[in-house]
Amino acid sequence: MTDSLLPDGLHPQTLAVRQAIPRSQYGEHSEALYLTSSYVQPDAASAARRFANEEAGYTYSRTANPTVTSFEQRLAGLEGTECAIGTATGMAAISLMAFGLLRSGDHVVASRSLFGSTIKLLGTELARFGVETTFVAQTDLQEWKQAIRPGSTKLFFAETPTNPLTDVCDIAALAQLAHDAGALLAVDNSFLTPALQRAAALGADLVVHSGTKFLEGQGRVLAGAVCGPRAIVEEKLGAFIRSAGFNLSPFNAWVVLKGMETLFIRMREQSRNALALAQWLEQQPQVARVYYPGLASHPQHALAMRQQNGSGGAVLAFDVRGDSPETLRANAFHVIDQCRVISKTTNLGDTKTTISHPATTSHGRLSEAQRQAAGVGQGLVRISVGLEYPLDIQNDLLGGLMTLPVQSPPSP
Repeated sequence: MTDSLLPDGLHPQTLAVRQAIPRSQYGEHSEALYLTSSYVQPDAASAARRFANEEAGYTYSRTANPTVTSFEQRLAGLEGTECAIGTATGMAAISLMAFGLLRSGDHVVASRSLFGSTIKLLGTELARFGVETTFVAQTDLQEWKQAIRPGSTKLFFAETPTNPLTDVCDIAALAQLAHDAGALLAVDNSFLTPALQRAAALGADLVVHSGTKFLEGQGRVLAGAVCGPRAIVEEKLGAFIRSAGFNLSPFNAWVVLKGMETLFIRMREQSRNALALAQWLEQQPQVARVYYPGLASHPQHALAMRQQNGSGGAVLAFDVRGDSPETLRANAFHVIDQCRVISKTTNLGDTKTTISHPATTSHGRLSEAQRQAAGVGQGLVRISVGLEYPLDIQNDLLGGLMTLPVQSPPSP
C-alpha cells in the first residue's frame, strides 16, 4: 500500500484529520470513496505478482481497498502503531485476532468484566476449537498472574474501562505480566479511543476497536479494527483475513474515516458532559452507586487519570435502589422508560445520549452466574453521554428517578 506523504512528528489531533492515502490524480480534498469489488490490472504478469502478494497493488476488495487503507492508516497513526487492519465489526476484530493467532491447546486470560458478546466468544465459541479462557478480576493483578499456564497462555485480553462498570486495569502492569509469561496483551480501546488513551504506548501489543462506537460517533455504520506491529497485524492477521472475509466495507470505512475528523472535539465535550452527569447522579437519593472513572469515588480514579489523559470518558453506569432483584429490575426499567430525550438503545459512542439495561441487553445472553461475576445486576443502568445540553439530560433522568414505584431509603 502507498504510504501517506505527510511529514513525520505530527500530533494525533492533526493525524485524525489528515492521515490517509495520497489524493488521486483528480486532487480531491475530501478522501475518496472507492466503491469497487475488483481492480483492473495493467497486465497478466502484474496481476500474478499482486495476487501472490509479491507486488503492491489492489486486486480485490476482500483483500484491500483504498478507502479502507485510508481508515487503517489514520487509526494506526492515532494509536501510534505500525499498522491497522479494518474489519466489519468490533466483534469481527476480536474474532480475527483470536482465530488468527490462537490454535488448539492455547490458553487465554481475560477480564470477567468484558462486554457480554466478548465473554461468549472467548469462553464458549473458542472452547469448541480447543482454546480455553480463564476469566479473572479486571483489577486484581495477582489473579491474572495465578491464571497463567506456563507454555500455553498466549494472550491476555482486557477492556479498559470495562463495559458497563468502567473498571480500569493497569495496562503497563498487565503488559509486563503478559510479556514475562511469553504472551501478548490485547486491549479493547473502544470506550476511550486514542483521543484519550493510547494503549500501545503503555505496553499493549494489540489494540482492538469497535469503530461503530466513538470513532464513527453518530451511530451510522458498523466497523472494527485491530492495530499493532506489522509482524502480527499484516503478516498473521492479514493473511488470515484474506481467507476468512471479516473485511470492512469501503462505504463503512469512509463514514468512520470522516467521523474521526471530529474525534478529539467530541471526546473532550462528551467526557465533560459525562463527568457533570456522574457528579449529579451521585447526589440523587434514588441512586445507590455511580460507576465512572472521572469521579474521585471510583476505585481506580487515580490510575484512570494517569492512563486516560485526565479524562473519565463518556460512558457511565449507575445502580438504582431496590430491595430485591425484581424491584431493582422494575426500577431500572422505569427510569429508562420515562426518558423522553435520551435514546433507549444499546449502542454507545453516539453524539446522542443513549440509555440501556445491560442485564437484559448487552449481557442478556450470559448466565446469571456470569452476570453476577461481572457485577452486572438487575438495577444497573448504562448511559453513553452525548452532546446535548447537560441540564436537559439531567431533567430527563429526574422524571424517572422521582417517580420510582418502589423507593428504598439510602443506607445510613
